[in-house]
Amino acid sequence: MRIGTGYDVHKLTENRKLILGGVEIPYEKGLLGHSDADVLIHAIMDAILGAAALGDIGKHFPDNDDRYKGISSMLLLKEVAKKIDNAGYQIGNIDSTIIAQKPKLALYIPAMKENIAYALGIDPGLINIKATTEEGLGFTGEGLGIASQAICLLL
Repeated sequence: MRIGTGYDVHKLTENRKLILGGVEIPYEKGLLGHSDADVLIHAIMDAILGAAALGDIGKHFPDNDDRYKGISSMLLLKEVAKKIDNAGYQIGNIDSTIIAQKPKLALYIPAMKENIAYALGIDPGLINIKATTEEGLGFTGEGLGIASQAICLLL
């Protein structure tokens, strides 16, 4: 058994879609980034890669490579699934947290779980996603960005 953690943060900005867990969330701002800036998927990918001792997403999908400009993070997650499969691992479980003052995310979490499970080829019951605010404190609490944390157990 191996455990890995992941963390990601992106700035909220105008004229971008808000994509979390592969779900487009209706909101007046989106996350700024080289790809679709899906902080949840990025944290999960780093947790998986870390558990397998395969580096991080920057190593595999660098933000200075135009092949990944605007790419769906769900496609990158499928590539991570192939990498851990090739390394002989399987996912035991994933636990994650999205940290955002707004928007409220509870209604979108089931679809996020389904998307992630499909991309990884695992049962949705192996994935947990929580959302929390920071009570108006810090950059997430002030609505300047969204962060995510994840932990993954590989078998």
